Amino acid sequence: MFNFNDKIMFNDKKYDVLTVGEMLIDMISTDYSDDFEVDTYRKHFGGSPANIAINTRMLGINPVIVSSVGDDGLGRFLLKKLQEHDIEIKYVRRVDYSTSLVLITKSKNNPAPIFYRDADYHIEYSDELKYLVENTKIVHFSSWPISRNPARGTVEKVIEECRKNNILVCFDPNYHPMIWERGHDGREYIKSLIAKVDIIKPSEVDAERIFGKDTPENQLKKFLRFGAKLVILTLGKDGAMASNGKETIRFDTLADEVVDTTGAGDAFWSGFYSGLIKGYTLKESLELGFAVSAYKLRYVGAIADLPDIDTIKSIYNLKS
Repeated sequence: MFNFNDKIMFNDKKYDVLTVGEMLIDMISTDYSDDFEVDTYRKHFGGSPANIAINTRMLGINPVIVSSVGDDGLGRFLLKKLQEHDIEIKYVRRVDYSTSLVLITKSKNNPAPIFYRDADYHIEYSDELKYLVENTKIVHFSSWPISRNPARGTVEKVIEECRKNNILVCFDPNYHPMIWERGHDGREYIKSLIAKVDIIKPSEVDAERIFGKDTPENQLKKFLRFGAKLVILTLGKDGAMASNGKETIRFDTLADEVVDTTGAGDAFWSGFYSGLIKGYTLKESLELGFAVSAYKLRYVGAIADLPDIDTIKSIYNLKS
C-alpha cells in the first residue's frame, strides 16, 4: 500500500523516469476561444511523455523517452527541442509518416483539441526498450500510445517487464474518443489496465469520460474498485483528491494565475516524479507536483522555463 507519509525507495538505476508515447506539435491559438473562432495559431512543442521528459530534466532528475516522429521538418523541430534540454533522442524513431499535430484553442479551463495523428503511435517493442525498462525507476504512459497499435502492444509488453523488475508504473488515463482506434472500446480497455499499474492520475474530465458524470468522491471509489493502488484525481480550480483506498486527502489549488491550461497535468507529473526521486514523502511529492503545475499555468504552451525545485517551493510556501 502507498502511505502518504512514506517515501518510495528505488534501486539505483541509470534513468529516473522512462516516458513512452507521443511527441507532437501543439498548434495553440493566440487568442482565447471556446470553439475555434480564431484565425491565428502558434507552433509549440507537445506530447505528454516529451513534456515530462523536458520538465523533469529542468527539475534536476534524469529522464529518457521512447517515441516516434515523422521524418519531416516538424519531427526535426521536436528532436531539436529535446537536444536543447540534453535529452537523448536515439530512442525516438523517425518514421515515414507525418508528425502528429493537435490544434488547440488557448484556454483557462479545459482546452478543446482537434487531433491529426500519424507518426506518434508507431512505437515498436525492442531489445533497446526492454533494456530501458530494466534500467529505470519509474515508467510513465498515457492513453495516447494505448489507443492504437502497434504502440498499444508495446505498452502492454512494457507493463509486463515492469512487473517482472519491480518498476513503478504510472498511468495518465487522458481518454478522449477522438484519439481512439475505431471499433475498439477504449473505456473498457482503460478499465482493464487500472489494476495493472501502480499510480493513476485522472482529471475530473477524464473520470467523467471513462465512468460517466458523478461526484469526485464517487469517481475515486470507482477507480479503487477497479483495482487502483493510488488514485490522484485533479479537479481544476477545486484542487485535487488522492486516495490509497484507506485514506483520502484533499489539496487546495495553488494556482494564482491561469494563462493556459495546456500541459498542466504533465507539469504535475514532472514535479511529483522529481519529488519521489529526490526522497520526498508521497504527500510532499504530491504537493510539489501541484506547485509545478501551478507555475506552468502562468505560461502559454505545454512547456515553461521552470526554475529549480527550491525556488518553486519558496514561491508556493512548501515546507518539505
